[in-house]
Amino acid sequence: MKQNSLSASNASRRDFLKASALLAGGAFVLPRFSIGQSGPSANSKLNIAFIGVGAQGRSNLTAMAGENVVALCDVDPVALAKAAESFPKARQFTDYRKMFDQMGNEIDAVGVATADHTHFVTSMAAADLGKHLFVQKPLVHNIYELRTLCEKARSNKLVTQMGNQGRAFEGMRLIKEWFDYGTLGEVKEVVAWTNRPATGVGFRRAYHRSLPAAEPKPDGLDWDLWLGPAPQTGYSSELHPGFWRGWWDYGCGGLGDIGCHTIDIPYLALQLGHPSKIEVELSEPVNDVYTPSGSIVTYHFPARGGMPPVKVKWYEGPAVPPMTENYLAAQAAELKATGQDTKKLRKTMEGGLFMLGSEQTLFSPGMRPDSPRLLDEEAWEAFRRNRPPKVLPRVKGGNIKEWIRAVKGEGPTPGSNFDYAEGLTELILLGALAIRTGKSLEWDPVNMEVTNHRDLERYLKPEPRKGWGEYY
Repeated sequence: MKQNSLSASNASRRDFLKASALLAGGAFVLPRFSIGQSGPSANSKLNIAFIGVGAQGRSNLTAMAGENVVALCDVDPVALAKAAESFPKARQFTDYRKMFDQMGNEIDAVGVATADHTHFVTSMAAADLGKHLFVQKPLVHNIYELRTLCEKARSNKLVTQMGNQGRAFEGMRLIKEWFDYGTLGEVKEVVAWTNRPATGVGFRRAYHRSLPAAEPKPDGLDWDLWLGPAPQTGYSSELHPGFWRGWWDYGCGGLGDIGCHTIDIPYLALQLGHPSKIEVELSEPVNDVYTPSGSIVTYHFPARGGMPPVKVKWYEGPAVPPMTENYLAAQAAELKATGQDTKKLRKTMEGGLFMLGSEQTLFSPGMRPDSPRLLDEEAWEAFRRNRPPKVLPRVKGGNIKEWIRAVKGEGPTPGSNFDYAEGLTELILLGALAIRTGKSLEWDPVNMEVTNHRDLERYLKPEPRKGWGEYY
């Protein structure tokens, strides 16, 4: 699959934006804080614009509050007003394109936390102007968007970070160090799970065969902009705010929501690279509209770097892997025997991961690598007394602070920069595609082709809605 060239009108619009920057602020260059250039003084602040300032966006903005947040952008006036309470000096926009037209020369870096289907168009508009990028996970909505955005970020030498915050956690570094030290031995199988989409934030437990009926649109909401490149449909509270993740036109299901957190653990530790095959089992009939409430995706990765082939098995709720059920039952029995409450155990087990090694099995409870341990209690107690040395650099202040320091030239390349996040996002998108179509996939990453189902091209690069083809 080859990237289409941009139309003359699309190129003209970008030329206009660059010309505007010339008129407003002298020669068009990358932002003040550009990778490869000398860093600023320690008290310099970034000028940050943020697109998508609802729940997740507001959380990200909190971590950016020490910088100059100069612009807020959201299609929903309710979300915009709420964010403006914390950043009253920031200019407010509904349309990110108008924001860049009016303020392009005043912005150093851009955060994006919109629905998945508009990550690409918003991020490309920023990247095209040389703005450093923080983009929520999963990075984009399909494979074409992924390759295109990452290549643009490389060509413009942008400092980038995907918002899978666990990549900056202490637990992630511990797991990598333990594996590299040989604690686990050879790992040939990984088992991971989440309770989503059956439960959890952003999902309603329902099985839809068609898009929801249109409802009256809330005052001030720009629904056309919310849809962006996705197919035209009427407003529904089942889509916005907050419940878009399960709808394939807008989100990537439970895997897109949590996989970038949990599967990131073996992706880093085992240096997984590209999967060669993805198998899928569904608890409900194939559905091209809404994600089923239960799926099992099995990734097959070939041998690499002296490590054996590995199988990563991903379970989406409501079912959990058999070994998880066994672990839960054993822990619950122990808690009951000592008169303790088992509800907390259930909550902490809403997601997690086992890495099955020839020597030991690693257990990481929860959706992110917060508190890894060895599964065997006796081995864990002995290991805790004689742990391997800490050899990997640690991140202070989380993944957003890490990104900000890198933009300023005060720190190393962020851990989930787009060169890293590209491969992780690709395997997440492929798993979501397997769930959406019910088809097992054989993947050729070089040519971006599903070699056993070439009719899936329309999912790898969907046709954008009329008027949204600028970057497709």
